[in-house]
Amino acid sequence: MTGKPDHPAANEGEGSRTAAQAYNRDAKAFAESGKVEPAARDAKRALHSKDAKKMQEAERIGKAHSHGEDPALKR
Repeated sequence: MTGKPDHPAANEGEGSRTAAQAYNRDAKAFAESGKVEPAARDAKRALHSKDAKKMQEAERIGKAHSHGEDPALKR
């Protein structure tokens, strides 16, 4: 056995290369699509909409699950 997945659905262990490649490909495609600025404007408008409190609460809940900032980021 070579340690490589036998097929794309095989468990790649921690740090899925397949998922990372797909994310990078899709992020690049989105950045090049011309849709970034409209999405940013929509997000900014949402911050001042009737849903702003719901979004802030969701952010608070998400941050409550955090184990804090990665110390490696501040080296």
